[in-house]
Amino acid sequence: MTTLEEAFGDPYDDGNPFGHRAVLAADERAAVAEGAESVLDSYGLNAEFVPERLGGRLVEVDELVRRLRPVFRRDAALGLGYGVTSLMAGLNVWLGGSDVQRKWLADLLLGGGKASVGYHELDRGNDLGNNAFAATRTDDGFLLSGRKEVINNAARADAAVLFARTGDTGGGRDHSLLLVDLHQLDADRFRRLPRYRTHGLRGVGLSGFEFDGCAAPDSALVGDLGAGVDLALRSFQVSRCVMAGTGLGILDAGLFATLRFALERKLYGQAVADLPHARATLVDAFTDLLTADALVTTAARALHVLPAHACAYAAATKYLVPTLLEEAMNSLSVVLGARFYLREGAYAGFGKHMRDLPPLGIGHAGGVSCQLTLLPQLARLLRERADPAPVELFAAGAALPELNLAGLRLFAPSGDPLLAELAGTRMAPHLADLTAEAAALPARDTGVAAPPAALGLTDRYAVLLAAAAVTGHARHNPTPGGWADRALDRLVDRLAPAPALPGPANEALFADLLDRATTGHGLGLDRDPVTRTLA
Repeated sequence: MTTLEEAFGDPYDDGNPFGHRAVLAADERAAVAEGAESVLDSYGLNAEFVPERLGGRLVEVDELVRRLRPVFRRDAALGLGYGVTSLMAGLNVWLGGSDVQRKWLADLLLGGGKASVGYHELDRGNDLGNNAFAATRTDDGFLLSGRKEVINNAARADAAVLFARTGDTGGGRDHSLLLVDLHQLDADRFRRLPRYRTHGLRGVGLSGFEFDGCAAPDSALVGDLGAGVDLALRSFQVSRCVMAGTGLGILDAGLFATLRFALERKLYGQAVADLPHARATLVDAFTDLLTADALVTTAARALHVLPAHACAYAAATKYLVPTLLEEAMNSLSVVLGARFYLREGAYAGFGKHMRDLPPLGIGHAGGVSCQLTLLPQLARLLRERADPAPVELFAAGAALPELNLAGLRLFAPSGDPLLAELAGTRMAPHLADLTAEAAALPARDTGVAAPPAALGLTDRYAVLLAAAAVTGHARHNPTPGGWADRALDRLVDRLAPAPALPGPANEALFADLLDRATTGHGLGLDRDPVTRTLA
């Protein structure tokens, strides 16, 4: 079977119908490159979103992230627009749906269909508990009323999972999820809204749905009445890891492009890559990419190995990783100079990647919503010493237990196995300080009215999780020389700013980066084969 890397070819080949030139031309039209979705059809990408027991290829979440990487290296709009929303919709059904619903949606996706998930309403953002879209109970089903907006693939979806108000008690069971066949709805009471224009991800078809007392059968209900919040928040634990992981492909592409430019561009009589500031910037971005990869991989494997703690790890990952990636892209743009914002030429692809990255971070569940997931349970996570995490959490290639979505919890138990990796390390004092401050935090400061200082505790927790992921990964796997130490230097700097000066590890890391770029390997932890030319 041809890999997606091979099918999409060298992005720097101007004659490649899926190269940067074609992707950028399509982006100007707010589209994706012609024929690119056919490549994904031939590969059967939808099968990656369907559990193996239902006929798909979804087995291990970290492997799903790796399989999506070639798509997002080329065009995030292609990856998101083609099908990641189908995964988000499907997770709710795989978790809470009936056998009939699971089979129906699995067959639809495996047959090339698309599903949307309707959480958002523009006036309410990520405030799910305040959503107004209503599903009113009738004798034989529901009447749907209201709008769902900024929904991916709404214009061409065959099915949708809708988050709807079904009660008015003011508690946590006022919302439910419904799986609807959009082709079976009353066309006089259902319409698809016009497309939104966007700054980034221009090729993604964001629009919405409007319902005016539209009937849906009783069989549309996913799980129990009132279980919408529970199902959504548990499914978010998977999609948060996946969405954070898709951004790794964007930074991989941006870092390669900047290295390519820095090697060929001459300034002051030498290559830009030989200038100390430029080289340090490249190495720091490489370091942070590997750190983000370690955290994404660890959080994704925790869904299998430590499902009770996955709610905390997924939220921290979705909060911190987009920040690391965006900061790295911003730093790399300085090396590219004026070329990063040009919309033509050999490096115009960098500007598109830079525009596409932030929406991946805020879409589906933004950073503050992730922090508010962590804050109420932070003191409990930290107050007890936990046994160290099992080796399967870190060891690449180690067999994982089957993904059990029903085993995911909304609140993690006391003690944090991942942070046990930091015992006896230079991060231990920072962990002790955070533990004390979280214990002293008043309950009134752990909800939606939390002050900035309280939210800052979750930032430090996420940084410590990243340090633990780096430490655990380096302990159980071969890693680039000097990476773990340099990564910890940079994470310590986020906790107590005092930037470490570049040292010998920087030259070793630059040599590793250059070797990967020269020999056709990706810039993540697994050095996956890539199809692209350095010059």
